[in-house]
Amino acid sequence: MIATIFLAAAAPDAGGGFGVFLPMILIIVVFYFFMIRPQVKKQKDQKKYVQELKKGDKVVTTAGIHGRIADVSDATFLIETEGGGKIRFDKSAISLEASKALNTPPVQAKS
Repeated sequence: MIATIFLAAAAPDAGGGFGVFLPMILIIVVFYFFMIRPQVKKQKDQKKYVQELKKGDKVVTTAGIHGRIADVSDATFLIETEGGGKIRFDKSAISLEASKALNTPPVQAKS
């Protein structure tokens, strides 16, 4: 595909002005599908995950603090750590990937 873009850019202008902009349009489309779209999907998944969290769920913050949600308010979570301490965090400080990895059961090796 990249070779086609370079060949189209190197070809003499036979069809008018559109042929000059075609490689740039193709680069923008590829950039959108490989860079922008996955990032937007990841942000939507993160937002949905945080909205669905409730009291008692195990979470990991972006700072790496493990705990269980003790209280939920509009913009924050009160997280209880293993030592019994409670810390209040912004909802944006919850890590989706680390929390999902914490809540998935480990794979048992077959013996």
